[in-house]
Amino acid sequence: MEYRTLKDIAKITMGQSPDSSSYNKEKDGLPFFQGNADFGELYPNERIWCNEPKKVAIPGDILISVRAPIGALNYAKEKSCIGRGLAAITIKNVVERNYIFHLLRARNKYLNSKGTGSTFKAIGKNVLEEVLVPQISREEQQKCVNVIDLIESIIIERKSQIDKLDELVRARFVEMFGDVIHNDKLWEKHTVESLCKEIYGGGTPSKSHPEYYENGDIPWVSSKDMKSDVVTDSQIKINRLGLDNSTAKMVPINSVIMVIRSGILKHTLPVAINAVPITVNQDLKVFIPGEHVLTRFLAVQFKMHEKDILSGVRAVTADNIEFDSLKQRELIVPPIELQHEYVFFLEQIDKSKVEVQKALDKAQLLFDSLMQKYFG
Repeated sequence: MEYRTLKDIAKITMGQSPDSSSYNKEKDGLPFFQGNADFGELYPNERIWCNEPKKVAIPGDILISVRAPIGALNYAKEKSCIGRGLAAITIKNVVERNYIFHLLRARNKYLNSKGTGSTFKAIGKNVLEEVLVPQISREEQQKCVNVIDLIESIIIERKSQIDKLDELVRARFVEMFGDVIHNDKLWEKHTVESLCKEIYGGGTPSKSHPEYYENGDIPWVSSKDMKSDVVTDSQIKINRLGLDNSTAKMVPINSVIMVIRSGILKHTLPVAINAVPITVNQDLKVFIPGEHVLTRFLAVQFKMHEKDILSGVRAVTADNIEFDSLKQRELIVPPIELQHEYVFFLEQIDKSKVEVQKALDKAQLLFDSLMQKYFG
């Protein structure tokens, strides 16, 4: 197969941050997108505007993150200002543009391998320019796009079904227990600290001792592993030697785990329950419930407090929750029988989510195999 480079078919515009004095929230000027944090499912989310843009993307441009995390993609739906975390790729032909969008998704690992920088990895214009594009006809490009888009629409629908089940969990909570912040049903209240037998953080075995990680069989959970409401594994594992020579502690099954320091706290409070024994790093806290609150009830109630907790997030060296304040936060404590009733409801929802997740995993597997087939 013959190839062209991306620079042969596209105009690539690297972003540049304008003067901060031109930023505003009054919608004066163009929407300003600084990087991956502004991306939505397909189009960026408008939060800040700029009335003195330096670099501009036009409607239909592919927007790509060029600073860690490298490779995230969106489309520009309107003329917009782009900061140094993004590049805009202009391709006039719609079919070819959509094909390149999927091609760049498939090249994500390659692009990340080209990242340089000691603190934040980034790629330059030259890396994007040299991305290889198969020379196939517009008809073949359209066929690839149609199949990929069809499978992706199924994936989006399955994710939407899971989101709706999560919404049902929240709606049932409010129906049974009311507003947790204002306690409109006048339940008894206790602090987080008084409701838990133990609360503790994690630790990191020294990375200068690779023997602490060799043949690791103990999950060492970080914020990167907190992507669902149940934790069963981790990207990195430690061994008993690493556990014994660090501040990491074994976390018993059925504890509540919360991320308290991470950039994700700008918009999400990750909370999960561990289904297996684990350890955690220092960015997470472990809550072991006492006799007056069920584990799942505590986890869901934390999520019901999500917006209020995140409103107090501080950014010092990293976004973080003030832990002493969290321990003193008051939670409602309905009778244990009502908590059991709610948890039983959750277990029925879990069964539905398992079936939807299986269908989602199957569609994702097909999507990944097709991306490999079409783009290598």
